[in-house]
Amino acid sequence: MLVIVGYLIIVAAIMGGFIGGGGHPAVMFQPFEFIIIIGAAFGAFVCGNSFSIIKASLAQATGTLKASKCDKAYYLELLLSFYALANKIRKEGLLVLEDIIDTPQIDTIFTPKIIKDHHLLEFIRDNLRLMVTGVDVGPLEELMDQALETHHEDGHAPIKAVKGIADGMPAFGIVAAVLGVVHTMESVSLPPAELGKLIAAALVGTFLGILLAYGFIAPVANVMEERLEAAGNAFKCAHKGLLCCAKGVSPAMTAEYMRAMIPSNMRPSFSELDEQLKANKGKT
Repeated sequence: MLVIVGYLIIVAAIMGGFIGGGGHPAVMFQPFEFIIIIGAAFGAFVCGNSFSIIKASLAQATGTLKASKCDKAYYLELLLSFYALANKIRKEGLLVLEDIIDTPQIDTIFTPKIIKDHHLLEFIRDNLRLMVTGVDVGPLEELMDQALETHHEDGHAPIKAVKGIADGMPAFGIVAAVLGVVHTMESVSLPPAELGKLIAAALVGTFLGILLAYGFIAPVANVMEERLEAAGNAFKCAHKGLLCCAKGVSPAMTAEYMRAMIPSNMRPSFSELDEQLKANKGKT
């Protein structure tokens, strides 16, 4: 949502200043400049990345228009889920998870927000399977660290692709401007007023390339990176919760260990967590 607000501020500030200074907004409408810049940039994006990265980049970029899933409510549900998991393991043992991990019964432990987060849930499931098979805590922790590192690297690939487009946009703007100058030079027989319009159209290409790069695409890449870090932190919290379950840490302390890893602006207070635990007592 903030991305849309930011876009509106950018457009309002630039066009407001341009019009306020006596400029004519109609001159900024140069559809063929848009075709050259955006078309060439998209072509470079397609030929420079694999299909999976293109798909992930588009999904993550458009996802920045929505609110982040990693808010306080999400983290609170993550804590409640692991409290329920640790409680069940303490009461019935690890083997009880064999009949729950891969069945719809998993919703008796994990809350809706966590179940909808397919990547995180799969990470939890995989490591619970290892715990059920009797993997020691040391190797389990090492495997989880490797999985987190791979997840982080995979998440950075779409961001790198989007940043590459942002870096290239000014150059494509120059390409459009050069083509506009070429068109102007071949039209030198026209009256000065007409030549002025052609030069203005050419300069719009440079303007658009720089504006799209630094005003629209680069900020989206920054938001994508911020969301990746937030998602990575949720994985780290789950990592801590799984280790606590493997070590037999009490449900209350498992939730506290995880709560300590949550960023301060998203962290539920002790009283908030306690109230939710009491409210969900019947489920655990």
